[in-house]
Amino acid sequence: MIFSAYAAKTPWYSDFAQNVKQTWQQPEHYELYVPAITWHARFAYDKDKTDRYNERPWGAGFGQDRWDEKGNWHGLYLMAFKDSYNKWEPIGGYGWEKIWRPLADDNFRLGLGYTAGATARDNWKYIPIPVLLPLASVGYGPATFQMTYIPGTYNNGNVYFAWMRFQF
Repeated sequence: MIFSAYAAKTPWYSDFAQNVKQTWQQPEHYELYVPAITWHARFAYDKDKTDRYNERPWGAGFGQDRWDEKGNWHGLYLMAFKDSYNKWEPIGGYGWEKIWRPLADDNFRLGLGYTAGATARDNWKYIPIPVLLPLASVGYGPATFQMTYIPGTYNNGNVYFAWMRFQF
């Protein structure tokens, strides 16, 4: 009896792996990612640094998603954009958001969740770096404005990054 109760509880990483696998094998939509803005928190940077940083992250990405039985979003993505130094930065991973539909119109939704993946930067010699970041979104129909915040220290990190996600 104790064994069956223990076996019924799956560890978080098993659920995570299953969600990644299911999103990879059973996508419902494909998605175009279009980076929109990076903003360096002015309270956390010297002005001379923010004056030199790029805050227009030109680039694009591609992904696939699915919606689970609870109405939550799962996505796999690859994106490349111009970073703070105007150098190319790739990022890829898995994202999950708990979705709320606060209005009678089911097309409007709000999301809150996380992304787990890897990125690589020119100033770090393009060595892959794992990322675990928060996600938030506002969406209507096939279009979603999604965002994250990269925490950091003074003159490092503390960046708001947002993009558009279009399902097709």
